[in-house]
Amino acid sequence: MANRNTSPSNAHGGHGHDAHGGGHSGSLKSYVIGFLLSIVLTIIPLVVVMNDMFSKQVNTVIILVMAILQFAVQLLFFMHIRDEEKPRFNLIALIFGLVIMLTIVAGSIWIMTYNAVAS
Repeated sequence: MANRNTSPSNAHGGHGHDAHGGGHSGSLKSYVIGFLLSIVLTIIPLVVVMNDMFSKQVNTVIILVMAILQFAVQLLFFMHIRDEEKPRFNLIALIFGLVIMLTIVAGSIWIMTYNAVAS
């Protein structure tokens, strides 16, 4: 027998998904803001480096800060990490992945810095 309940919460078989088949979708305004922020966060370090505005160390810091901000923009505006409902499995998996990545990078830097065999 067919499901005759046409309420918005049950419009797609009672699974709570939107028309795009996923659990979340952003508005056009959200995507445009994210896109513009991404462009700005890409142009800032490009202009700083191409015009030799600061020292090499300051340039490196600016590039790293813009990369972190770009990562946050991607997560918030395109990956919809803030729209996730409880439980936040995707956020937990992301944090776990970042911890593993930072452990590998920090361990590699530690080994390259304090390796007695190489010096």
